[in-house]
Amino acid sequence: MKICVTATANSLDAPIDPRFGRCAYLVIVDSETMQFEAVPNMAVGATGGAGIQAAQTVANRGVKVVITGNVGPNAFGALTAAGVDIVTAPLGTVREVVEKFKRGELHSTGAPTVGGHFGMGQGHGRRGIWKL
Repeated sequence: MKICVTATANSLDAPIDPRFGRCAYLVIVDSETMQFEAVPNMAVGATGGAGIQAAQTVANRGVKVVITGNVGPNAFGALTAAGVDIVTAPLGTVREVVEKFKRGELHSTGAPTVGGHFGMGQGHGRRGIWKL
């Protein structure tokens, strides 16, 4: 089965990226062989719709499960519509979270875990400059 893990770098030993739509890499792992393909996330710099674009990339590659730190409402809807299960894992490397999933230690989420525009920088999606 193809599993996609959001990652900060392009290896099995890369830490999981807590963002789905704005992750650095989409690491697609064959759960049986642990062979993988690291796909740079072309949506990382999008001004809008990053979650939907990343979801389309994942769905087009035949992924059945996404493991990420968080998923927003638009990405959640796009992944669910494509028949992709969404699993959240707060910490670990790509290899560690895939192994945990295979052992049944991680479970699907039934709803978005963050609001829209999460991960767009400082302020968790609020544009502009924080005034103290």
